[in-house]
Parts: sequence; C-alpha cells; structure tokens
Amino acid sequence: MAKPIKMITALGTPLTADEELHLPGLEAHIQDQLAHGINGFLVAGTMGLMQLLKESTYLQLVEQSVHFNAGKAELLVGVGDTSFVRTRDRIRMVEEYDIDGVVVVAPYFIKFSQEDLIDYYLSLADLSSKPLFLYDLPQTTGTKLEVGTVLKLAEHPNIHGIKCSDHFVTIRPVIDAIGDEFRVIVAQPNLMDVLLRSGVYEHLDGIYGLVPEWIENMVAATEAENWEELALVQQDLSELLRILITFSAPLFASVTALLNMRGIPGNFAPRPIRPLTAEERVQLLEFPLIQKIFAGKSVTSVEV
Repeated sequence: MAKPIKMITALGTPLTADEELHLPGLEAHIQDQLAHGINGFLVAGTMGLMQLLKESTYLQLVEQSVHFNAGKAELLVGVGDTSFVRTRDRIRMVEEYDIDGVVVVAPYFIKFSQEDLIDYYLSLADLSSKPLFLYDLPQTTGTKLEVGTVLKLAEHPNIHGIKCSDHFVTIRPVIDAIGDEFRVIVAQPNLMDVLLRSGVYEHLDGIYGLVPEWIENMVAATEAENWEELALVQQDLSELLRILITFSAPLFASVTALLNMRGIPGNFAPRPIRPLTAEERVQLLEFPLIQKIFAGKSVTSVEV
C-alpha cells in the first residue's frame, strides 16, 4: 500500500445546558476516537456547528482540542465564515494555536462568482500562517467550487488540499490532474469501501464519531485486502446514515443521544435545534442496527 490511510473525524461540539463548552465531553469524545485509531480531527467544521457557537466557546474549543489531542492526530480547524474579513479574523484567532491547518468553507448567505472565490481564497492563503484547505459543501453553502477554480487555487503554495463533501465525480478530475501533489479529502461515507479499494485513502466525516470502531475495522480490512469484510462494515455504516437522515428527530439531536450512550456527555445540538422527545429516544434505540452498535458494551446514559 503506497499511501497510509487517513481517517479524519469531524468532531461534534459538546455543550452544557448553558451552551458553554462541555470540557469532560470534549475530552471523552477525542479520547474515544484516538483509542480506535482515528488519526485526524476537524474541529469546528459542519459537525461542530461553528456558526452556532459563541466566539468565546469557539476559541475555547480550539484551545482545548489542541490540549486533549496532545499532538497525537492531525488537527484541522474550521474557520470559514460569510466574508473575507470575518474569515480572516477567525484565522487570526486560531493560528496562534498548535494546529495543522485551517479549513475554509465557501462563503455562504450571498452568492459569489468563481472569480470572487479565487480572489477570496488566494488572499486568505497569503495571510494565513497555517496551511489552508478548501472546503466544498455546495449542498449547504449553495456555492460550488468548480474544478477549474480548485486547480487554479491548488497552484498556491499555502493551499494544501480540499475537503470535498460533494459527490466524488465532481472532485475526480482534480485527483486525475494533480494526483498526490494536492490533498483531496473526501466525505463519501456511503462509498468508502469502493473508494478505499480504489486507492482513495483520505476520508473525513462526522459519522465516524459515532462508530469509530467500525472505521478502525474498515482500515484493517483495507490493509488486509479483505474486501468482503470491508463491504459488510460499509453496509452497516450506510444503514446508520440512512436511519439518522430519515429519523423523525433532528440529526444532531440523534447524534447527541448516541454519543451520550457511548459515555460522552454534553449536548451536540445547540438551540434552535430541538432535543429528542422521550418517545423518539425509545424509537431510536429500537432500531436493530442501533442495538448492534451497543451490543456487549456497557451503555451509559450520560447527558449534559
């Protein structure tokens, strides 16, 4: 295997009842991932709901993530905001910490042209003292980083890669054009078995936080070329995603319930996201796959 496999968990942000940072929850969340071989973290990304946090909570999240990680895994931080000055200021907030890079989602709320985006990212890359990573999330931002734009930006020495949450076919031309010179980190949790078998070894998603042991098993199966085992784990992972997306409760409320069951305290669904009702909690735990996740484990019910 020419390249090592990189599994990056997009961490959630555990909060107290007053929506301050839940320090024991953050430590437990990070240690749980490290214990299962996760070798990268994205802090304050989409899963971490940076846009819903107070600035003081955001800064504490970065500081304490660095502390709890203690250099064990690559640590990237989401800084993308709605404008150049707002993102610039976030970069300046976090670049004093011992982090491995900043991740900049395309600016949202207002539509921008590809020319606007090129100027935006080049200017940010010029001023950042940390490696900068693009983040393509058009289903949320409404703005697509087109292939030509990405290839142009990849020429900048401080733009080190892209986290692509759009479909894999939209980023494949970038991989074909520049290969290993530019990191392409994909968020394709429904296609991991196919992509791993094809040699795409950098993956990032928030779902890893719920079942890091499954991700650990996928890495082991890939390294052993045990494609049958890899496919079986993929089937469970895809079913978990389907349950969470189609369940009646908000996604982050369901994530909170499952992380709490893992023994990780805190609320990962800040307001105005509503919590699960008592009935929904019972329904969630009745899914056979959810029962499978916790089978044989000491299930706790820690909350905020």
